[in-house]
Parts: sequence; structure tokens; C-alpha cells
Amino acid sequence: HVQLVESGGGSVQAGGSLRLSCAASGYTYSSYCMGWFRQAPGKEREGVAAISGGGYTYYADSVKGRFTISRDNAKNTLYLQMNSLKPEDTAMYSCAVGKFRNCLRPHLQDNYNYWGQGTQVTVS
Repeated sequence: HVQLVESGGGSVQAGGSLRLSCAASGYTYSSYCMGWFRQAPGKEREGVAAISGGGYTYYADSVKGRFTISRDNAKNTLYLQMNSLKPEDTAMYSCAVGKFRNCLRPHLQDNYNYWGQGTQVTVS
């Protein structure tokens, strides 16, 4: 039984930082691509960042230079460090486990088969 639990969301002022965590269980975490997605009210869910089983990282243009994705395989945990936050970053952030070791087309939701419930990030 695969379970993903996100934490670390909250409310911050523009320019602030947050660090999201995604704890995975029931799954061989280190073998697969993992990603962060977000969904703002009235908008479709979009890919934010992804990291392959080999540690290669991918970012949406909107977050490049501000967000950093990382993973700690020993702790089965995925992270998203978010700096210089903007109001447009406000969304529900969810982590996901990919279907493959490599992050093939990491922004496509169909390439992920397990999802967490999400953690809310609000930037004012």
C-alpha cells in the first residue's frame, strides 16, 4: 500500500520561503521519478519540479532559480525548497510517484501513478 504524505505548507509573505516534505511509505522510493505538482483555484494542476531515480532534476520555467527539489532515499522523503515566493505560487502542492526511473515528460500527470493529498501554500 503506497502512501504519500505532504507537509510544510503554510502562509507566507511574498519573498519568503517554505520547505515542503513528502514522506513515502509502502514503496521502493529510490527507484522512481518523483515530482511536485500544484493546483491553484480555478486552474488545472501543473507540474512544478521532478527528480529522477538517478537524481536528475527538472523545473517548470516559472520556478527555475527559486525552487529546489531534492530527495533523501534513506528517509524515503522528497523535498521542495521554495524561495522568493510570489503570490502566483499560491496553490495546493502535491507530490507524486512516477511510473519510471527516469522522468519522461515530467510535467505530464499521466506519467505518475501515486499521489499525495496535498499541502496548501498561500503567498500574500
